[in-house]
Amino acid sequence: MGLTAIFFYLFATLALASGAMVIVAKNPVHAVLFLIVTFFNAAGLFILLGAEFLAMLLVIVYVGAVAVMFLFVVMMLDVDFAELRAGFIKNAPVGLIVGGVVLAELVALLSARAIVPPPVAATGAPIPRDVTNTEALGQLLYTKYVYFFQGAGLVLLVAMIGAIVLTLHHRQGVKRQSIADQVARGPKTAVKMVKVASGGSVVPDAPKR
Repeated sequence: MGLTAIFFYLFATLALASGAMVIVAKNPVHAVLFLIVTFFNAAGLFILLGAEFLAMLLVIVYVGAVAVMFLFVVMMLDVDFAELRAGFIKNAPVGLIVGGVVLAELVALLSARAIVPPPVAATGAPIPRDVTNTEALGQLLYTKYVYFFQGAGLVLLVAMIGAIVLTLHHRQGVKRQSIADQVARGPKTAVKMVKVASGGSVVPDAPKR
């Protein structure tokens, strides 16, 4: 067994174990930490495949942004997880049915691949030899799959706007900045001339000295 195979089995085993711990862990903070470990091991598998750009993208974007954001959100929000788990028993039959369907599909897929072997000829795009991995990926995304790439960007944009709209709540009694009112301000609305009597106050209800 070569060194590459040893690292492959190591990264794959750790990725599967940490991915299972994401589901099994009762503490949500521990689940996010196991998710970060899963991302790191998946990045190691990408490096073994020669896709170093995808590995760095996985570490920088998912570990450095998404997973850390999940961790801070879970730690800062006062979420009652006992209340969230209260309906687990009630929804367990539905979950078992969905899990059984997914398991049956996986078994059917693996059985079909075992009976009918995949074709030997490569169906993907040829890998250019004179460019780097990042440049080859960019040439493929922005030429052959440019419409799918832009469509995925639009889907993510709509999802981001929807998440902001759903989570935006206006609290009563909180002062907010109004850009339109600030831009529309003029000398008549910005300055108010008040004639104060001797011994009086600018506030109408303030007691006189």
